Parts: sequence; structure tokens; C-alpha cells
Amino acid sequence: MNDDAPVEYRIAHLKERLAAEQLGELGIRVEPRGSSVTVVGTVPTANCREELVHTAREELAGMTVHFDIVVAESAAPDHPEELA
Repeated sequence: MNDDAPVEYRIAHLKERLAAEQLGELGIRVEPRGSSVTVVGTVPTANCREELVHTAREELAGMTVHFDIVVAESAAPDHPEELA
């Protein structure tokens, strides 16, 4: 991707790439904010977050990117809950 391309074009390319990969169904938003870009959403695992961050940094290289990504691990508890 050309670092001189307009921000909107680069964001659209990132969205297309995310849609083509496993991350496409996660409902991630990519929003221009002044001279930076913010990536917002919830992912199921830390691995998904890492993949998302890597992909966004790759596509938006040279830009300031902020991440507001929540990891909502839904794994079964590894110990019983103690009720008082």
C-alpha cells in the first residue's frame, strides 16, 4: 500500500483485508480522527487482537493508529466459583 494514498483509501483497503480474513465478522470499526486513525471493537481472544493490531499497523504504516480493542475471552472457568 502506498503511504501517500489518502487516509480514506487506506482505511477502505484495511476494511477489505479484515473482511477477507477471519477478523471480518468481528464488527471492528476503523475511524479517521484528525491526523490519526482509531481502531475500535471487541475480539474473542488475545490472538485475534494481536492479528488485528498487526494487520492494521501493516496497512496503515506511517500513520498514528490508536487501538481501543477489548478482549472478551469466553473460555470456561478453570476453577469453581465460591459463593459466600
